[in-house]
Amino acid sequence: MSDVGAAPELSRRLAEGMRRSVLSFPLTPFDEDGSFAPKAFEAHLEHQLAAAPGAVFVGCGTGEFFSLGLDEYETAVAAAVRRVSGAVPVIAGAGNGAPLAIEYARAARRAGADALLLLPPYLISGTQAGLVQHTRAVAEAAGLPLVVYQRAQAVYEPGTLARIAEIPGVIGFKDGIGDLDRMQRLVRAVPEDFLFFNGTPTAELQARSYAAIGVPAYSSAVHAFAPEIARAFFHALAEGDTGLTDALLDDFFIPWVQLRDRGPGYSVSLVKEVARTRSAVIGADVGPVRAPLSAPEPAHLEEAERLLQTGLELADRTTAKESR
Repeated sequence: MSDVGAAPELSRRLAEGMRRSVLSFPLTPFDEDGSFAPKAFEAHLEHQLAAAPGAVFVGCGTGEFFSLGLDEYETAVAAAVRRVSGAVPVIAGAGNGAPLAIEYARAARRAGADALLLLPPYLISGTQAGLVQHTRAVAEAAGLPLVVYQRAQAVYEPGTLARIAEIPGVIGFKDGIGDLDRMQRLVRAVPEDFLFFNGTPTAELQARSYAAIGVPAYSSAVHAFAPEIARAFFHALAEGDTGLTDALLDDFFIPWVQLRDRGPGYSVSLVKEVARTRSAVIGADVGPVRAPLSAPEPAHLEEAERLLQTGLELADRTTAKESR
């Protein structure tokens, strides 16, 4: 059975972090031979934490959960817990069918994670009743608070989410679809203290719209390679600095999305390769992606590096403002 006693306090901490900053989804570093690189991972986490994220979500989509074996997954979660050292919540991804999701969830608990992000079931689309049963099975066996993730084949109706919100230990919902009509109905179907955040592939593009329906919190893939840019946008949006938010959208985020959409898997591989170009700055080479992902085309990487420089120059406005 779930240890539901931890859920209210974790929910409070996570809500506080969401109000304060963007949510970090770090990369999982690999050596050139493809093995997990724990020292590089801790250095990468160091750079992530320096930007004061609201929480750290380890071993999720950006962290290549789909390619991690159970042992190295548990090692990675333990490394994150050790390095974060209670500064913010550490949430670990867990997915596939219920039996495998439960194995990963139990590994995350052994490693000291604070909560789980329940990734969509593998391959097939189930019924709404099946999604409830799947979530209940993982939540009851995991022993950790749980956030469900709407994306791909896991799409929730308001009544379904209302039933899931009643499952002990289930505390929140990440949206990766971007359907604002559906999101507004989901938000209104559950208690006010149920947590929501925008987790679309480049959440900054929808951040204003989500905030308008009561979901201002979001995760950022950009935070994995340029937390300076992610942090600058978050605070500019929160402070109503439309000049900076518009500039970042027009000159960095929108062109980034257009580039990201030019290659399969670029939502991870492009992020990781750009992070590698910053290894001297962030203190770690996060290494290559694992197959079936592959490195982006050289011309696309060059374009990404130009966008990065533009974004960093714009982010400097926030740094200069904060230092005054």
